[in-house]
Amino acid sequence: MDQAPDDWTDTERGLWEAFRHGDVYDLRADRSDPRTDLVRPAPAGQAVRPDDESRGPDDPFDSTPWGPERTVRAEVIARLLLHGPAPAPGKVTSLKLTGARITGRLDLAGGRIDGYVELRLCRFDHKLLLSEASAATLRLVSCALPRLEASRIATEGDLHLARCGIPAGVRLTDARIGTDLLLNQSAIGPDSFGRSLSADGIGVNQDCEAERLDVLGEVGLRSARIGGRLSLRGATLRASPVNPNALNAPRITIGHTLYLSGSADADWTGSRTVYGSGYGEPATAAYEDVTHTPFRSWGRVRLSDGRFDNACLITAAEFHLGPDQELSLNRIQTPELRFTCRTPPTGTVSLNRARIGNLVDSPDAWPTDRHISLTGFSYESLRPAEPFPLERRVEWLESGAEFRPEAYEQLAAALRRDGADEDARTVLLAKQRRRRATLPLPGRLWGHLQDAAVGYGYRPGRAATWLVLAWALGTIYFQEHPPKPIKPDEAVAWNPALYAAGKVLPLIDLGQAGWNPDRPGQWVATALVLTGWVLATTAVAGVTRLLQRG
Repeated sequence: MDQAPDDWTDTERGLWEAFRHGDVYDLRADRSDPRTDLVRPAPAGQAVRPDDESRGPDDPFDSTPWGPERTVRAEVIARLLLHGPAPAPGKVTSLKLTGARITGRLDLAGGRIDGYVELRLCRFDHKLLLSEASAATLRLVSCALPRLEASRIATEGDLHLARCGIPAGVRLTDARIGTDLLLNQSAIGPDSFGRSLSADGIGVNQDCEAERLDVLGEVGLRSARIGGRLSLRGATLRASPVNPNALNAPRITIGHTLYLSGSADADWTGSRTVYGSGYGEPATAAYEDVTHTPFRSWGRVRLSDGRFDNACLITAAEFHLGPDQELSLNRIQTPELRFTCRTPPTGTVSLNRARIGNLVDSPDAWPTDRHISLTGFSYESLRPAEPFPLERRVEWLESGAEFRPEAYEQLAAALRRDGADEDARTVLLAKQRRRRATLPLPGRLWGHLQDAAVGYGYRPGRAATWLVLAWALGTIYFQEHPPKPIKPDEAVAWNPALYAAGKVLPLIDLGQAGWNPDRPGQWVATALVLTGWVLATTAVAGVTRLLQRG
């Protein structure tokens, strides 16, 4: 059939011919106005833009009515996509529609869409149904639609939803995207369950871009599998009142990198790509002068059990968490975790049993007041993005809600691998001091004594100092109270310094064994012997550790 049905309007007949020839069918009132290429929806949850500025008669998010000359019925589009006419000779059919109002319910669920589809600056009166449909490439750019139902959709190419306004949410549960999924600059609101983007179990063969996405409601990516990268640079996620989650993505698998980071504002200036991507006018200022829009979230963020094959980058990000909410990175696995937020999260950051290669962080990025959980957290090396003093690193460990000795052991091991043995001993000393606070009173008193005397064995030099002090005190005492010889006729020359040294170093014979001190002197000698055994053993053990590690 080469002719449109007789009951179609002139506008719809024109779309029929454009479809057969693969041409763009542009219904905008002012086709020379380039501003409409930059149209973005209002932020999620807002009826109008912050500046309440209309972008002209071709703005799909404006309340200006569009007449019949710009109206296409949903049944016409369904006819073209599911049972369309043959292409004109030498042409390939495709639906390229710009600036149209689509009335009625467009139901393509379960259908097979063979041609290329691109809808730009279109306004839908009803939700779009694509569940269990199969398609080549679908692009919706700067479109206004109430809701998108596309669970289990399968595409051979891209699925683009860039710069779209979708107030009642998007459902992509168990969808299969052949190449890329793009959601850049879209504004999405919640459904009745407080979910804005429901994409649990989705599979994307290449990249998923959601840069500068603005949503109200949960972004759900549970058990999602993304072959390339997942980019949420500059995105704003807000949990709805009925759902505490801002980002809910446990068990997510990403073949390259996760970006929860800021995006340079200059990269988006003048961007007119159909992808809604940030390829605009290049930045001319120096890097340090370029302004960024950070990644922001209000609500719980869950990435537990996630796997990121290249890196997980949490930079220039803001996490506004409630008192009982957390940024959960429990059991994640990645070669590199970069955590360099400009301001620390307001709630808890949990890294329990996470396994990291390089940990790249900054001291001011982490929360304090016992809002870090590091139980079983392991990493190979520390590569701070800026100076991270050791005392701040110890404070980082001690920000945990509970004492976990393995966290100190892990940090000490990482420092040793970098050759910082002295710093490693300082960390292990801090472990003992933190442990002491958990002991009953007798244990705490004994711990204070060990700390003062030998630094729990991690300060062998301190033991040597105490030995010298004990020897000096013994020398002074026995100089004032010389003992009598055991055998007067065999008495050796009296030397109080050598006698005291022989007591604090009991394994060394200095030739002063032939003396018999009185009762007070016996107690002093016994105290010197016990002190010598304890301190000398500790000092020798500490020196041995130094030599072995050297």
